[in-house]
Amino acid sequence: MAALRVIVSPPSPTGGRRVRVDGTILGLAYGLGDLVEFLRRAGLEGADEVEVTRSPLVEWRGGGPDVWAGPAA
Repeated sequence: MAALRVIVSPPSPTGGRRVRVDGTILGLAYGLGDLVEFLRRAGLEGADEVEVTRSPLVEWRGGGPDVWAGPAA
């Protein structure tokens, strides 16, 4: 089975980042805890907040795992 491709989009203007796994939108994450929960629901058991920040399966767009707020108005 091939590894899932996880894309974390840039922060939205209102905050949060869209999370996709293999092209399917899982939801809007407001922090690493949300991302871990989305991945758990997608079948990636055992992921934790430290692991997702370092995983080569996760592609961070528009900022790394420490960027969650949208641009300042």
